[in-house]
Amino acid sequence: MPAVGRTYWLTEPCRIRREDDSLRIERPDNTPVRIPITDVRDLIAFDHVDINTSALSILSRNGVSLHVLDHYGNHAGHFAPTDAMSSGPVLRRQVELTADPDLRATIGRALILAAGENLRWSLDTDHLDPALATLRAKLPSCDERDAIMAQEGNYRRTGWAVLDTQLPPWLRLNGRTRRPPTNAGNAFISYLNTLVYARVLTAIRSTPLHPAIGFLHADTDRRRNTLALDLAEPFKPLFAERLLKRAASQKHLKPSDFETEVGRASLSKNGRKKVAVLMREELDTTVYHRTLKRKVSYEELIHLEALKIVRLCLEDKPYKPFRPWW
Repeated sequence: MPAVGRTYWLTEPCRIRREDDSLRIERPDNTPVRIPITDVRDLIAFDHVDINTSALSILSRNGVSLHVLDHYGNHAGHFAPTDAMSSGPVLRRQVELTADPDLRATIGRALILAAGENLRWSLDTDHLDPALATLRAKLPSCDERDAIMAQEGNYRRTGWAVLDTQLPPWLRLNGRTRRPPTNAGNAFISYLNTLVYARVLTAIRSTPLHPAIGFLHADTDRRRNTLALDLAEPFKPLFAERLLKRAASQKHLKPSDFETEVGRASLSKNGRKKVAVLMREELDTTVYHRTLKRKVSYEELIHLEALKIVRLCLEDKPYKPFRPWW
């Protein structure tokens, strides 16, 4: 990957200041950590962050993003450095391609089908096969975004119901709920989906692409980066549903990892640490890439996905969404 450095996961309240060419992160236990700015790719804050202009300035000059999650795991916002990777030709072509309704529908259908097949792969059960067959049969006739998303919604509801059969009662989703999540299972999925979105957004920002110009989610939410939402779709099952299933089977999660009230749930302080470790370990997992003929990490797979869109813009190479091959 062209981006050097690591992602730093801030799971506790902290204060961030600049100290020469380093970040000084002051934690509640008064044990400051100094990190050379060249060692930082981006920061993900799960809790309150106090950061001043001097620290933001050094982040900007070194191309480092800061993602902020709210109490329920939603992506509250991010600080993005000045766009140093911008490219006029790529941006103009990206705008042209995303304005083509036929291409938008083609890529939208491909993204939703890949996400559906990846969910089937992640849950590893034939109970989802009938719903997947229906998705495959109906998607080709969907030419509009709303129709594509409706098929995605129908399939996802079946997928979550199947996932519930693989979870203990206290972790079951019982239907997907957001803003806020209503139970522990939904809180876990919300956090992981947000982390996937943040990773995709960081990957896109290391390319000449504009993250707000997308295909599938275009025009649905003017406040967010729709290309990041698009490219996150095929990866969500790989991290969210798959890690929830694994954490449940390994009894890695406990009810005390969540803060639950009537009608709302979020990760506890210890839960946020566990999720950060789970995600970090998963991103570092490597697989052999048949085309590159070398091992790549899951984190690099996300970056390669963004590069596929760059090649679509520069070379008109058709975009094929990510699918696990191992």
